[in-house]
Amino acid sequence: METIIIIVFVVGYLAITMEHNLKIDKLIPALAMMAILWAIIALAHMDVYEVNTDLKELEPSDIDGILLHHLGKTAEILVFLLGAMTIVEIIDYFDGFATIKGYIKTKSKRKLLWLFSILAFILSAIIDNLTATIVLITILQKVINERETRLWFAGLIIIAANAGGAWSPIGDVTTTMLWIGNKVTAPVLIEHVLIPSIVCMVIPGLVASRYSAFKGNIVSDADEIDVPKSKFGSTMLYLGLGAIVFVPFFKTITHLPPYVGMMLSLAVVATFAEIYSSSKFSISNIEGEGDDTVGHHSPVHASLSKIEMPSILFFLGILLAVAALESLGMLFHFAESLETNVPMLGTESHGELVSDLVVLILGVGSAVIDNVPLVAASMGMFSVPIDDPVWHFIAYSAGTGGSMLIIGSAAGVVAMGMEKIDFFWYLKKIAWLAFLGFIGGAAVFAIIRNFVLNA
Repeated sequence: METIIIIVFVVGYLAITMEHNLKIDKLIPALAMMAILWAIIALAHMDVYEVNTDLKELEPSDIDGILLHHLGKTAEILVFLLGAMTIVEIIDYFDGFATIKGYIKTKSKRKLLWLFSILAFILSAIIDNLTATIVLITILQKVINERETRLWFAGLIIIAANAGGAWSPIGDVTTTMLWIGNKVTAPVLIEHVLIPSIVCMVIPGLVASRYSAFKGNIVSDADEIDVPKSKFGSTMLYLGLGAIVFVPFFKTITHLPPYVGMMLSLAVVATFAEIYSSSKFSISNIEGEGDDTVGHHSPVHASLSKIEMPSILFFLGILLAVAALESLGMLFHFAESLETNVPMLGTESHGELVSDLVVLILGVGSAVIDNVPLVAASMGMFSVPIDDPVWHFIAYSAGTGGSMLIIGSAAGVVAMGMEKIDFFWYLKKIAWLAFLGFIGGAAVFAIIRNFVLNA
């Protein structure tokens, strides 16, 4: 039966990675794979286990209990993402992101390169790399008319956005998974990964700034600065970003799961959104009945309707599918064999760490296949304690490795769609820059881990 389980997982995984060829949204094979795996486990009455990370052993469990356990862990991530997505959509409802264009005053391509890179790096750490890429490419299209030049800028934005998302617990889905899964804490993650992520962004920028594509000034018809459609745009931008940044502090102070803080932040942002829009909203009255809501929608209602539910369902499917392998003990046994056969790096104070080479391969692999299941699998495989450097290296590698292919990250895929970037153009022009940044940041991570933090 275990062979059938592996076959189903591999086939589902291939269907996810080939969604563009099959023209089937990846949420479909993810959900089907999840349901089929758990159905096989139930029908075959296979033994399921819970991994005891303290004792590094498997403990027998019942299928109802283990499924409920994994559903609860998955729901924490999904509810957190729903809250963050809604806040971002509320900001967009008030056209708050138009405020960012006010910071762009230079015509120099080289200065614009660094300005967009820094904005992508900072924004992605707050509103996630996918949303930051959408916002900045939208602004880029208003600032630069020449498409060939925009493609170069878009490529560097992808690298910077993925680098920015890697060091923040709220900047990338995989990093959020590690944070919510109690593999890393926000302060230590930032301490270990911030500088390598900066290096990952700076190296490609330094090399690319010497290219002819970034020499001279831009020619643009849009000399005026766009003003947000709403007078509350700037206020909602800063309020929304501040509310999201507040979540890690809330978790640190209360020790409650991050989704609780995100719901509080959403409530505060939604309250101001309702006040500023002068409309009322009731969850039980979504159709707008009543004298107060006729003729227009609440900003909260409008924002909730724009949430990208396919992504939420994809995460549900893939995380519970990987949980099926974990519950059968497959990931645990694979990790044991890996630890036995692969030379370990690190010091005795940190215990046995996964080889840097293995984590680097995971990073390169995230450029080919989705990094969410890769990180989900690693979380079930390895029994190292919270804030062990291996988790920080996984966060860095999985977060930045996807930049090496245009289809290797959510930021790359959305940029590909918005600017119609050719896969092979990106492979030829941008991929090697992303690889230089990835390796450079990894080397800096190893130096900081071995010689600075252990000094």
